[in-house]
Amino acid sequence: MRSGEGSRPRALSIAGSDSGGGAGIQADLKTFSALGVFGMTAITAVTVQNTRGVSGVEELSPGIVADQIRAVVSDIGVDAAKSGMLASTPIVEAVAEAIEAARIPNLVVDPVFVSKHGHRLLAEDAVDALRTRILPLATLVTPNLPEASGLSGLDVRTSEDMAEAARAILRFGPAAVLVKGGHLQGERSDDLFWDGERMIWIEGRRLDTPNTHGTGCVLSSAIAAFLARGRDLLTAVWEGKGFVTEALRHSLSIGHGIGPVDPSWETRPA
Repeated sequence: MRSGEGSRPRALSIAGSDSGGGAGIQADLKTFSALGVFGMTAITAVTVQNTRGVSGVEELSPGIVADQIRAVVSDIGVDAAKSGMLASTPIVEAVAEAIEAARIPNLVVDPVFVSKHGHRLLAEDAVDALRTRILPLATLVTPNLPEASGLSGLDVRTSEDMAEAARAILRFGPAAVLVKGGHLQGERSDDLFWDGERMIWIEGRRLDTPNTHGTGCVLSSAIAAFLARGRDLLTAVWEGKGFVTEALRHSLSIGHGIGPVDPSWETRPA
């Protein structure tokens, strides 16, 4: 159901909860709000975590995950969505079925495999389900280098490898791929966009900060927010990259581990 004229764009996060507030649905909602988009959630799992790491995970039932998606779509409507932590094959399957049935547009898939601290957030046997059930529904998939390796089956370490991985991942059916270069060596942190016709480097200089928690969540949710606001895909990618760069530039030294990036950088008090 579409909301009335003059209402805000609407974006849905399908992801896990981060009790530390730096990643997951918490980071997504902060990003949506910062970009003027009404945010909604379908929580897939509750994680027990802080800046030092993840100490526990409790998955929700696949039926409850899917019901959350159906509840917001049937009443509020969704202009764009992003998926993050999907945890297991049954949840992947339930999410795919709900997205297909609801015909949700503008799906950005952040294929979350592990946390910043190395805690696995997607079961190994769920990777194939992610490839075959979620990627064909995606407007854009945004893997980092380890995730691009896991999805493509290639060893992705260099910019040349990124191009090969992007081609391989696109064969699973997404409309486009953005391979993120944050794990590259050197001063650059360039991402590679590929939609089957255009291969474009989205350039960025590496920022010197240890506080990078939530970077991938903020990028994917920013792109989804810009799609919800009516941007074309490539423009949404460029603007999302600019937004997360500033969130990194204004990252927070909170806690005793890896601090979070700040999606609210623009409204922070001096």
